[in-house]
Amino acid sequence: MRVSVIGCGHLGIPHAAAMAELGHEVVGVDVDQAKVDRLNAAECPIYETGLPELLARHTASGRLRFTTDIREAADFADVHFIGVGTPIDADGRSYDTGQVYGAIRQLAPHLTRACTIIGKSTVTVGTTVQVTALAQRLAPVGTGVDVVWNPEFLREGHAVQDTLRPDRLIAGLTTAEAEKVVRAVYAPILDAGVPLFVCDPQTAELAKGAANTFLGLKISYINGVSDMCEAAGADISKIVEILGIDPRIGSGGMRPGIGYGGGCLPKDVRAFTASARQLGADRAATLLRAAEEINENRTDVALGLITRALGDRPVKGARVTVWGAAFKPGTNDVRESPALALAQALQQVGGTVTIHDPQAVATAMMRNPEFDYTDDLPASLDGADLVVLATEWPEYQQVNPQALVGRPTNPLLIDCRTTLDPEPWRASGWTVHQLGRPGK
Repeated sequence: MRVSVIGCGHLGIPHAAAMAELGHEVVGVDVDQAKVDRLNAAECPIYETGLPELLARHTASGRLRFTTDIREAADFADVHFIGVGTPIDADGRSYDTGQVYGAIRQLAPHLTRACTIIGKSTVTVGTTVQVTALAQRLAPVGTGVDVVWNPEFLREGHAVQDTLRPDRLIAGLTTAEAEKVVRAVYAPILDAGVPLFVCDPQTAELAKGAANTFLGLKISYINGVSDMCEAAGADISKIVEILGIDPRIGSGGMRPGIGYGGGCLPKDVRAFTASARQLGADRAATLLRAAEEINENRTDVALGLITRALGDRPVKGARVTVWGAAFKPGTNDVRESPALALAQALQQVGGTVTIHDPQAVATAMMRNPEFDYTDDLPASLDGADLVVLATEWPEYQQVNPQALVGRPTNPLLIDCRTTLDPEPWRASGWTVHQLGRPGK
């Protein structure tokens, strides 16, 4: 099929490359000429596991190209995916869908034959109905334009895998013809046994918010229990094992730490909370807001653990190494990164911060140039009074603690992601503290 993907960011680039991998002819559209030039040269402006290889393969094969000309996409494609950003609005609660409507206003006037627009962006409930009315009003083909909402469930760091092998697909639509198009464009995925949930657009829109918000609730819940363990001297890791064995609960997403971040989960929880208020579900909104408050407090919780671990030594004047800048492993995305929030808090109380990250140094430096950065993991520890693990990259789990013990001034490790096995570190002479676990 001939497909366009409008918006080439953390969602659009992996989706465009994956559509080419499925065998479609794909044109990606973005307003940034420099980005388009890089993409056509197979240079990926974001880091996602497996994405550079996929991009290179299909720009070379001719299945995938990029342009700034939306008229070209309208003439070329019969299926148009909308993958533009929907950041949180100025009110701090709801989605700013301006880019979605902007994309429709630019695309629709050039739609002269029947086609299907498939929205991927995360939006407020009711958006599909409004987008459909706008597209059909502006398009020369009128009601020949179908609009489907097909929300993505991509985990950053796993975007390629989650596009090609998702655990489910959702299509909010109103016509049988639209369903045929969805089934055709995703045929290789559906043939592999991935379930497709066909529903009305409102259900599709709410399903995305409900899924991400439930994950946010789960993370906040286990962080709340972690605080209880901290106060009681209990071990959160054992509690996670005990809860996780229950098939009604499961251990996925129950790793205590410094909270969730990135471009999706924080805004989705905020917007879903706002939707609950707007729909009059005030008790649900109160519950959801409590999860937000727990997440917002994680930096203070981590700072308290660091202060206690240092004992009589103040954070002020200390040389602090922070391992991690990305909001999670597998991506270079630093939007709303808990790691950078913690680094800022440490600096504000007088610490001198050096940050290491396997992939996100360049993006973090653009957002927070006030810190020192390094790509050299062992050298990041030189002269440190304190090491803080803030993003759970596998590189940190694979480190030989014995080989590093002589580099810091003080071999003190604060694992704010509760991800390391502390015993090898302690056996090598390190003092290790983890959130929600007894320190030694």
